[in-house]
Amino acid sequence: MSDKKITYKYKTLKNVAIRLRDDLNNHHFVLLYAYNGTGKTRLSMKFKDICKKRKKNPKTDTLYYNAFTEDLFHWNNDLDNDLERHLIINEKSKFFEGLKELALEEKIFKFLERYADFNFDIDYDKWIITFKKQVKNPKFRPESDDPEYIIQSNIKVSRGEENIFIWCIFLAICELAIDGDQSYEWVENIYIDDPISSLDDNNAIAVASDLAQLLKKGKDKVKVIISSHHSLFFNVMYNELRSFEHKSHFLHNNGQDGYILRATNDTPFFHHVALLTELKKVSESGKINTYHFNMLRSVLEKTSTFFGHDEFSKCIYGVDDEVLFTRALNLLSHGKYSIYQPSEMNQDNKDLFNRILKTFLDKHEFQLPEIFA
Repeated sequence: MSDKKITYKYKTLKNVAIRLRDDLNNHHFVLLYAYNGTGKTRLSMKFKDICKKRKKNPKTDTLYYNAFTEDLFHWNNDLDNDLERHLIINEKSKFFEGLKELALEEKIFKFLERYADFNFDIDYDKWIITFKKQVKNPKFRPESDDPEYIIQSNIKVSRGEENIFIWCIFLAICELAIDGDQSYEWVENIYIDDPISSLDDNNAIAVASDLAQLLKKGKDKVKVIISSHHSLFFNVMYNELRSFEHKSHFLHNNGQDGYILRATNDTPFFHHVALLTELKKVSESGKINTYHFNMLRSVLEKTSTFFGHDEFSKCIYGVDDEVLFTRALNLLSHGKYSIYQPSEMNQDNKDLFNRILKTFLDKHEFQLPEIFA
């Protein structure tokens, strides 16, 4: 019988959590798709508590990321002086067990620079975080001695930037657990619930790809559950991890009758085709940002792999502008563009992007779904 036809019914989320622990006995990863409001966050806490609350040999074995993780941080906005804004850490949490001793700034920044353009300092005595950013000096003149850029300290980052910063702390701690650091040797399972709730579809793909690379590195060290309501994020994770031992489920709320867990190891989403739909929509709107070239190149690379080509340029082979297109994609898809401060292309690059996309779609007649209506 195909996995996608198998369904299981459970009265409580605790019963679902027990099932997920059973899945991890024989698999590296469990992927769980569920709509918002189904109970994903509560399920992650039930999963964590199973070992923590058992009568014999209670222990903590799960490092988790969910809405409660973000609550381990809160702002002091200095309402009186509006000068000393900082993020306060709840140092009592086991989540931060190795933070002070290991000085994780370098590890955190390695992830953070992929997504944002600000920096930070951690005060381990006061357990606070301050943020800073390099900005253009308004006093700068070419003939003056003033620096062109200055550091703006004690800035208040946006809610989205705060979330991605917390996510990068989590990734740094995950890396420690995967590497077997003594401070996190208690971690046997990692449970990640909707890490990209504040990101749009395009940026969710980048976050998912980066996460997958880290988890592949630790597949023999820890077991991982990932739950999400985001179809593109879910499908990227599925495709990235499909070659490893894993289980994939669709969780439904069955009202008063509890919950239905439907096994689905036939991927229900098609993120590359969906991504093409988004790029076509972007092209038609004229609101094309620099990072869209990265996305377009990614689609061409995946398509070339599907057809067995060794270069993405083979996807546009034979057209008059083939060399130009290839050079443009190589040049314009290598920038580290911030996902929170997108930069719109100039008109020449927009025209070039539109021509490459149209050539690709004309050459390969994709049936694009109307999923972004």
